Amino acid sequence: MPPIADLLVFYAAIAGGAGVGRAQIAGFAAATALNYFVRIRAPLAASGRTGDLRLHGRLALVSLCALFLRGGVLSLLTTVWGWPAQLAIFPAILAAAAVTRPGDAFCLSTTAWRIGSTPRWRDLALGVIAYAFVLRLVYCGQVELLPEEAYYWNYSQHLDIGYLDHPPMVAWLIWLGTAAFGNSAFGVRIGALCCGIIASVFAYRLTKHLFDEPSALVAAVLMQALPFFFMSGLLMTPDAPLTAAWAASLYFLERALLATRSSAWWWAGVCLGFGLLSKYSIGLLAPAVLIFMLLDPRSRRLLVQWRPYAAALLALAIFSPTILWNARHEWVSFAFQTSRRLAQTPKFALQTLLAATLLLITPTGVCATAVALFGRKPAAGGSDVALDKQPQWRFVRITVLAPFAVFVAFSLRHAVKLDWAGALMVAAVPAMAHGIVHSAPKLIAGQRSWIQAAWTPTIAAVLLLLSACLYYLTAGLPGLGYSKHVELIPVGWRDLGRQVGETAGDIAARDGVAPLIVGMDRYVIASELAFYAPYPLQAAQVTSGAHLFGEAGLMYEQWFPAELQVGRTLLLVAWDPLELAGEPIESRVERLQPVREGVLMRDGKLIRRYYYRIAYGYR
Repeated sequence: MPPIADLLVFYAAIAGGAGVGRAQIAGFAAATALNYFVRIRAPLAASGRTGDLRLHGRLALVSLCALFLRGGVLSLLTTVWGWPAQLAIFPAILAAAAVTRPGDAFCLSTTAWRIGSTPRWRDLALGVIAYAFVLRLVYCGQVELLPEEAYYWNYSQHLDIGYLDHPPMVAWLIWLGTAAFGNSAFGVRIGALCCGIIASVFAYRLTKHLFDEPSALVAAVLMQALPFFFMSGLLMTPDAPLTAAWAASLYFLERALLATRSSAWWWAGVCLGFGLLSKYSIGLLAPAVLIFMLLDPRSRRLLVQWRPYAAALLALAIFSPTILWNARHEWVSFAFQTSRRLAQTPKFALQTLLAATLLLITPTGVCATAVALFGRKPAAGGSDVALDKQPQWRFVRITVLAPFAVFVAFSLRHAVKLDWAGALMVAAVPAMAHGIVHSAPKLIAGQRSWIQAAWTPTIAAVLLLLSACLYYLTAGLPGLGYSKHVELIPVGWRDLGRQVGETAGDIAARDGVAPLIVGMDRYVIASELAFYAPYPLQAAQVTSGAHLFGEAGLMYEQWFPAELQVGRTLLLVAWDPLELAGEPIESRVERLQPVREGVLMRDGKLIRRYYYRIAYGYR
């Protein structure tokens, strides 16, 4: 009955002129209401739970999660694969049923459960992990690339062993992904999906060895539900391979230091090397390991053995291509990430670092980490044992706090970025998971009690919010428009790339030569224009940045040296018409055409206006 009602309402809405998004919401709402009155209300009445608001909230949560997944499947089939909506609705309905059927059954069951324990929790955990992965898989090829992702795609179109602002791993992964799956958002992001799986597997294994299997399963759930780890497994930035390498490095370091597996040192060196090829910040693990070895009596003897030093040399050998690139380019990348940042105007940014941490792992995660790391753990005999007397807790504490302390010290006088503290928090996941599983009612009081109680709504809220955001960026939400700040909310780049590409084609047809497209900002406009051009592989070779007019341009300064562009026709693109006039531009070209205006639209709604201008004879 509910699926039939769903189809009838969907087809009627389509026939009435409604868009696919509104039609599928209407169909789903009809099916959900009918399902409640036909299948759910009677069991609730029989058990006397018709007035249970908490239960109804859980049922609503399941329905919303099903709606957002279903909407993603429908959008994927219609907009990416080209299916007609009348046919694509069938797989979409099945996707929703795969969430609602087990989800409703779980909510309606009267069997008690608690996060981290009981057999029913295991079923729920596996469902959460599967839902989070499928959600990313469905949406990764549909949500438009963030400017950073488009910039790193341009890395892959200028493949090298080093770059100004990051090591080359992100470029290599994008190159592999697009070679295998085409020059698409899915091809760009498939590497991030794989890195997310790797990070989750190693976080699971690390937690299992440090504590136990129930804690490990909770750790796997946290790796899917905490915002930073969810996004690093979706967006193709250096944080994706960094997080995977960080998790793998911690696992093998634990095997080498606590389990005394000598062969683990080699794997630790390999993972650290791959991490250094991803992002320089993983180097903070080295002093953390040294501190642990100095403080841990069992590990102190390893300081006189050769394997730790051989592992360090192996990591440096893997990292050597980037060292070579820096040597050939006057150590510019190392300077960009060290001395250049240190030379910036002093600024107190500790509050920014703390706020970013709250956002990346949620306030519940921050509180749980603090309690787990600074509290006392119940020992097997029932007495409390200080953290620094237990090797596994000493390992967790040092690998979290030592790298984080560096960022705290830096933030006292320098600006920090949102994602800096994200990857290192993989070391805190085992502590959070252990606290969830082993904070049983008889062992907890005060802070631990409410933190554990907060985890279930935190995980539910985060997954619901993330799935809603993905649906919004792909299909839109009725009555909710889009922000004009497309550099933050990636909606409109596809339209901009198409329009500017057509304009560039008209210029080439008229003048007989393709113009150099210039995004009049640091890298954002140029990167997105190249990826979303009608012919992106060619566009990446004719799209540059504002460094041609004296502004900063990151890698565009090396890819398009100003002296090699002399005499070219330029198509300048900006958000503000004032950026297309003035002495810096007029003094460097022979003549200019008037400024023209373009409009970005989505679903018939204005997103933002942009401006462009043709310049002849660059000098």
